[in-house]
Amino acid sequence: MSELESNIHSTAIIEEGAVIGNNVTIEPHVVIKGSVRIEDDVTIKSFCYIDGNTTIGQGTTLYPSVCIGTKTQDRKFEGETTYVRIGKNCEIREYVTINSSCQEGSTVSIGDDCLIMACCHVAHNCSLGDRVIMSNNTVLAGHVTIEDDAVIGGMTAIHQFARIGCFAMVGGMSRVTHDVPPFSLGGGVPYKFGGINRVGLLRHNFPAETRAALVQAFKITYRSGLHLEEALELIAKELDSIPEIRHWIEFCRTSKRGLLGIQGATQLSNEDLDLDLDNDEALSAALKEKISK
Repeated sequence: MSELESNIHSTAIIEEGAVIGNNVTIEPHVVIKGSVRIEDDVTIKSFCYIDGNTTIGQGTTLYPSVCIGTKTQDRKFEGETTYVRIGKNCEIREYVTINSSCQEGSTVSIGDDCLIMACCHVAHNCSLGDRVIMSNNTVLAGHVTIEDDAVIGGMTAIHQFARIGCFAMVGGMSRVTHDVPPFSLGGGVPYKFGGINRVGLLRHNFPAETRAALVQAFKITYRSGLHLEEALELIAKELDSIPEIRHWIEFCRTSKRGLLGIQGATQLSNEDLDLDLDNDEALSAALKEKISK
């Protein structure tokens, strides 16, 4: 690396062994430890601290006082070799903390094009997909998984080992103790579902048939009164040709903590839940009868 290839302020501290790519901007008082890798076109603003076996992906921006790769807060940690991987073109805003992982060879991973707003925390062994948005002051306990395109509202706390499905919208100031199914909309304390994340699906150009099928999948899972496996079998029988439905079924079946609200979502706030029911010719008469009971 030459001075022409990157712009590094004289007060930045970069330990020997750190790898700095081309066209990297490092502002005053940044600290980068020796096992860190910074890829091309990254911007690191003032007072950031990057430690551990951390890789910052191309085009990512770290805003002031971000802290990445520091020792996990898991008391079981005994100095194992662990990793942090930040994807491409992410924005990680002020005062975000992303700890290192726990257990030998494990990784905290954040996908591409994520936005992690100010004062969020990502704990050990967490995994975020692509295009995830975490709003201000959201905190993740260890081993949390957030799938692609999920949005988490501000000041939300997510329990360890919980999963948030793709395209889910979790409202602000929520407490998430169990798995949140993909494509769903909900929030609060206690957590209440509003049905399917219709606005999110429309913004991502999901076809009407897929949106209607997801509405029915939610209804069967949460409103039919069936046990979960019976509900999933009914969904598979009627709607399994749609990829998003197959993901819904797989997500629900593989839940280890259990689905949030599976005992019943009786206070639904989304009046649009029934919008497509009468107009969806793809649904069989038997399925409509089952849902309407």
